[in-house]
Parts: sequence; C-alpha cells; structure tokens
Amino acid sequence: MHPRSSLPKVPFLRALLVLALSLGLASPAFAEQASDLVSPERSTVSVPVDAVQARQPVHAAHWMVAVANPIAAEAGAEVLRKGGNAADATVAIQTVLGLVEPQSSGLGGGGFLLYWDAARRRLTTFDARETAPAAATPQLFLDEHGAPLQFYDAVVGGRSVGAPGTPRLLELLHNRYGRLAWPDLFGKAIDLAEKGFVVSPRLAGEIKGDEQRLARFDGTRNYFLKKDGTGIDAGTTLTNPAYAATLKKIRDGGAEAFYKGAIADDIARTVQHAPGNPGVLSVQDLATYQVKEREPVCEPYRGYRVCGMGPPSSGGIAIGQILGLLSHFDLAKLGPDDPQSWQLMGDATRLAYADRERFVADSDFLPVPTQGLLDPVYLAKRAALLKAGTRLDKAEAGSPEWDHAMNTGDGNALELPSTSHFVVVDQWGNIVSMTTTIENEFGSRLMVDGFLLNNELTDFSFKTRDGDRPVANRVEPGKRPRSTMAPTVVLKDGKPVLALGSPGGAMIVPFVAEALVANLDWGMDLQKAVSLPHAMNRSGAFELEAGTQAAKLGDALKRLGYDVKVEDMNSGLHAIAIGPDGLTGAADPRREGVAIGE
Repeated sequence: MHPRSSLPKVPFLRALLVLALSLGLASPAFAEQASDLVSPERSTVSVPVDAVQARQPVHAAHWMVAVANPIAAEAGAEVLRKGGNAADATVAIQTVLGLVEPQSSGLGGGGFLLYWDAARRRLTTFDARETAPAAATPQLFLDEHGAPLQFYDAVVGGRSVGAPGTPRLLELLHNRYGRLAWPDLFGKAIDLAEKGFVVSPRLAGEIKGDEQRLARFDGTRNYFLKKDGTGIDAGTTLTNPAYAATLKKIRDGGAEAFYKGAIADDIARTVQHAPGNPGVLSVQDLATYQVKEREPVCEPYRGYRVCGMGPPSSGGIAIGQILGLLSHFDLAKLGPDDPQSWQLMGDATRLAYADRERFVADSDFLPVPTQGLLDPVYLAKRAALLKAGTRLDKAEAGSPEWDHAMNTGDGNALELPSTSHFVVVDQWGNIVSMTTTIENEFGSRLMVDGFLLNNELTDFSFKTRDGDRPVANRVEPGKRPRSTMAPTVVLKDGKPVLALGSPGGAMIVPFVAEALVANLDWGMDLQKAVSLPHAMNRSGAFELEAGTQAAKLGDALKRLGYDVKVEDMNSGLHAIAIGPDGLTGAADPRREGVAIGE
C-alpha cells in the first residue's frame, strides 16, 4: 500500500490548519494568513492557477477518493478502509458533504451518477434530477405581465424548489451494490453534526457573499449568520443537531423516512409558506419521486470511449459533440500554447451549445435526437464549419437525423456555478463518478430539518415559447429540468481508464472537455489537466480565466475577431485515472478538494 504520506502537501497543511483551529491553537490572524496558503479559492477571488500547478498527483495501489472537501473525502476513505465499496463510500461522502459543504449539495438536492460495475463490466447511469411539482404551470416563472422573472426573484423562496432526488439515489445505489450495512454508513456525518465541524474558508466566504439572501428566512439566518447579521467565520465550530436527527431517521427508516412522514410534511409546508415567494411542491410530489436508471451516452475519441449522462443532462451529448468535432483536428500537434487549439475548442463548444439549447430536455417528455446529434456523419458536417485560425462567424443549431422531429425553439435557462463532484474507485475496481447539486449556492435559501432545499426548477427555461415554437426545456408537471452536469467515465478496450467531472453551472461542459483534451491529446498528467487555466466560448465571446496564463490568449483571440472577457472561474474538477500501475488522483486547486488513496 502507498502510505498516507502520499497526500499532497496543500491538503496536509489544510488539515493542520483545521486541527489547529478546532483546538484553539491558531489565532484569527494566523488563520487568515494560513488560509491564504492552504485555501486555493475564496468565494469572490480566483487564485491564479499557475501559482498552484506545483501540486502533485496522488498515487495509490488499491482504492481512492477525490472529493471537494477533505472532511468528506476522509469519510469516504474511512468506509473503504473498513472493506466498503464505492457505493458504500458514496453514502458516507454525500451525507458529510451536505453538512460541511451545504452551499453546493445535500439531501435537499439531486444529481447524476455514473457507476462502473467491475464484476459485470458494465457502465450504467442514475438520474436523480429533481422533478417539477404536479401543480407547476407554464406561468411558474413569469410575472403578471407574462415576462420572465429576474433570476433571483425566482430562486429565493419556495417557487424554485423541485422534489429532491439525493436520498432515493443513495438508497437505490446501496441496495443494488453496497457491501456494508446501511446504518453503518451514517456514523461520520451524524457525529460531525452533533459534535461540530470546523467551517472552511470556502464555506465562510460564500456565506459572507450571500448574507442578504440568507437573512430572509429564519432557518438560514439562524444557522449561517451571527447575531449581528454577518456570516460566521472560517474556523468556527458549527453543529447541526437537526441534520443529525434527519440522518438518524434515514439511517433507521431508509429513504422512505425522507419522502413520507414528518420530513416530507416539513418540506412541503416550508415551500408552500415561504414568505414572499411560495411554491407548489406537495407531499404527493415527494412520495412519488423516482430515480431513473438510464443508458450512458458514449462517443469515440482518439481510441477511447468517453461516456456520460444523457437527457435530462446535456453533459454527455455536449462533451461527445465537442470531442467528435475536435477529432477532425490534430490538437496534439497544435498543443496547449497555440491559440488555434483554444479557438477550435471554443467554436466546437459554441456549436454544441446551440444544439443543446434547441434539442435537449427531459427525454421522458419529448423526443431528443441523441443518436443523431452524435452521428459521425452529422458531426463531420458540423466540423466542416470549423477552421483553425478562422473565427466561426455564427453558431446555429444544426439539423440532426431523427425520426420524431419536433419544431422546438430556443429557451433562456440560466445555470449559475455551484454544485460539487466526487469520484470513488474501490479495491474491486468499481467506480462512482457523481455530480451532486442544489443548483445555485445555498439553493432556494430555505432550510428544513437541518438541510437546504434546492432551487433546481430555475434550470428550466423561464420563457416557454420561442415565437410560435415551444421551448424544449420549458417547465411541465413532473418534468426534470435540463442540466449541464457531466460526470464522465472514459473507457479503453472496454475497461475504465479515467473518471472525472466538475461543478460550475453552465461552464461544466467546457471544464470537463478541456481536462479531457489536456490529458488525452496533450499528455498532461492528471493534476496538470485539472489545474489547467480555462478558456472557453459558449456563445460568441471568449471567456478567459483571470489571473492565469489563459488571460494572455486575449490579444491573439481578439485578432481573430472574438470579443474577450477575463473573469474568475469556479471549476471543481476531481478525477481518478485507473492504470496498470494503480490509481492516480487529482483535485482542482481552485477548491478545497483532496485525493486520498491507499
């Protein structure tokens, strides 16, 4: 086994800081200075990625986790040390993430999960996306004049809350694949909730950036804010007895204890009576929620097979399209320092996003031309629109082949960055790649029984028609909003070689696609691939990551005719590679994540 000293130095320093804070050995001034060294991101400032690329990949022989929070990573590692598998570790990781990283995911949200069953050599996907209430109408996100609401007018409160999927997902995954007893997987999260955990710099920063919205409701105000109305500080020890009580009910009664009974009643009542912005989620919506098992969406690329989520996620299709378009160009020869590489990736992303907006939505509600969008002939025609060194003038949706065509229009859904991603590989070779979310940071800002409720319904298009054409991603009762989440597993000769994913709202697809190109085309080791500065183009203007080498591409891209925006970016790529010599893990330096393996 690889010793635990194989952990990278930054997470080790962070662990020392957390320990010192929890024991009262570090002064606030020291904590502030030390957090600058060990916390690569605060909520409003993106650390220059070039300054942290010295972080090294983590290697292990038997198992590994890569998680966005070191406390949650350790919870998963503890389960694997006890002989648990990837499904068991997922339960422990997610229940702890919902406590220590509540702004990003939790019991009140949902997600998408890819599972590689090593014994059966089979990859499957689980859709735990939230669903719209039965009482939802086309006017849900329109004002009294029929105009779309402003985003935060829709988000904050009950209007935006869909039926959560995470508890059902954890139970289904464990029932299907778990090894350890279900009750044994909740101990870490319950213990931390009752005895307290140390608030990280990232959580504290996001609380301070959202004080006004958190102050609107008693639950979030009392939990996240001090008496003077300001956010709690990094290093504070925070307890959540209500969350511990909820976990005990799920531990003892399974997911049914969440979807029926007192917890469900609390959720529905909180949503329907949210001050100023009530919603329509009911106990019946909760009781009837189901996780859907779906076939993965896969696309060949450079001798690999890149697999992800299909609808209602656009992630698998969009990444497949981007890679399919780029397969017609020699990116390895161009390399990462040539602006033409980024120009091609950017324009390929624009074409994929145009198709995404026109065609992709919940396939249980309308036909989605998944096969046509990934057809090699169609992608070859689309690739002919791209030319290295020449700007694509206009990126419009194409006309893929399909047998149930609908004349749909373009919507206006907005996905903001929050969310979390983790990867687990166990000693038997089973793999979990899960992107988990409550959508916007702190979700709807409604807190129930110790956890936050999602605002996932705002991933629907607020407008329901585009002229005389219906919008594919319009809100409908029971429908799942489209997502950009893109948990990914890469296969080679039928065997998994890489699992990864990222949070980041509508930027998730280019975050993941860039990391794949960096690793598969440019031969970067996994840590360099997830640390790579971001440059992307989703709608015509190039977005370059502030404080990084990517910003230096601006002049060359302007000469090609692109508008350029330099801005902070909030990826959280976590990845594990599986090779003949063992496992290699990497955590995005922009967040507080860590890879742990033995």
